[in-house]
Amino acid sequence: MNALDSTSTRPYLIRALYDWCTDNGLTPYVAVAVDETVQVPREYVKNNEIVLNISFDATSSLKLGNDFIEFKARFAGSAREIMVPIGRVIAIYARENGQGMAFPLTDTPSAAPQSPVETEVEPAAPVVEHAPAAEGKIVQLVPANNNSSARDDDPEPPEPPKPQQGKRPSLKRVK
Repeated sequence: MNALDSTSTRPYLIRALYDWCTDNGLTPYVAVAVDETVQVPREYVKNNEIVLNISFDATSSLKLGNDFIEFKARFAGSAREIMVPIGRVIAIYARENGQGMAFPLTDTPSAAPQSPVETEVEPAAPVVEHAPAAEGKIVQLVPANNNSSARDDDPEPPEPPKPQQGKRPSLKRVK
């Protein structure tokens, strides 16, 4: 098998970053470029893009396959079937710190493998700006509001307490 016949690395990287997020107690989000092949609630799509919370708490029956990401999630209280072709995933990242990876947009799930772009963004749900897939194009994540996540009731993550210099951390017992 030569490099041109090999399968895409994208589904493997998505699974690896999903595992990394869950292992570290972070919330995995995927940014998706929406077209007719993507099955998501259209009322939450903005600028042909949607950001989905794919954490264990926000989904059921999650399958991160080589061709599709499939799961069930609740939107405004009603259960919906979600199906996203892997080629339409343009980023996966942790909500709390923005660490993750962006991918060039591909039209088909079996497109030739392309190199991902590692990225770090401000901790917020991104609006993803992208150009059509072409050599030298980079996907950029920019902070925006949190309105397009799979869980609208997710609060902003709390600020971590600032360490006090010279003091040891201690627990306070509350009865």
